Amino acid sequence: MITLALSKGRIFEETAPLLEAAGITCLENPETSRKLILPTNRENVRIIIVRASDVPTYVQYGAADLGIAGRDVLIEHGGTGLYQMLDLKIAKCRMMVAVPEGFDYENAVRSGARLRIATKYIRTAREHFAAKGVHVDLIKLYGSMELAPLVGLSDAIVDLVSSGNTLKANHLVAVEEIMQISSRLVVNQAALKLKRTLIQPLLDTFAKAVNT
Repeated sequence: MITLALSKGRIFEETAPLLEAAGITCLENPETSRKLILPTNRENVRIIIVRASDVPTYVQYGAADLGIAGRDVLIEHGGTGLYQMLDLKIAKCRMMVAVPEGFDYENAVRSGARLRIATKYIRTAREHFAAKGVHVDLIKLYGSMELAPLVGLSDAIVDLVSSGNTLKANHLVAVEEIMQISSRLVVNQAALKLKRTLIQPLLDTFAKAVNT
C-alpha cells in the first residue's frame, strides 16, 4: 500500500492530472467528502487529506509514503526524514516582502532601521533578512498578513503572492522577491527503500508528465 499526503485546494486540483497520468484517480472529491482517507481506483494507493503545513511531517514520520508540498512549507519544516524528489512545477507563486503604499522600504533598509515583519514563514524571513544584514523583529501570524501593517502591528509582511490582487485591495505593494515557489514531491526515506518497486514507477511517471 502506498499512502500519498495531499492538501485540499489548488495543490490537489493541480496534482490530479499528474495522478491521472500515472493511472490513479481519486474516487471521492476532498472538497465535498468528510473522509480524510480517500480511496483511489488502485487498491494499493490511497490519499490522505491533511493541512498543507502538515504534509512534510506526515511523510517524515512514515504516516505517508509520499506527499506534495510547497517549497515554502518544506523550508519551514526543514526537510528532516524525507527526500525532495521532484519539482512538480505546480501551484506556482512568489515569496515577497510587501509594505503599505508610500512606505520607503529601500530607504529604511539603507538607513539601518529595525523593521517589524509579520509572517508565518519565520525561517525564510529570518534567513532572508540576515543575508541582507537587515535587523528585524519577526511577528508570527497564521493568516490575514495584509492586516498587520494596516493596523500598525508591523512595518512589512513576508507572504506568498500569486496575482497580487489581495495586496492591491489592501493598499500594499510588493517591494522585494525572496524566492519562486512551486510544489515538490517528497518521499519518506525508509519508504523509498522498502517500497521502491511501488514508488519508483510513480516517480518516473510524474517526472515524465512534468517534462512534457
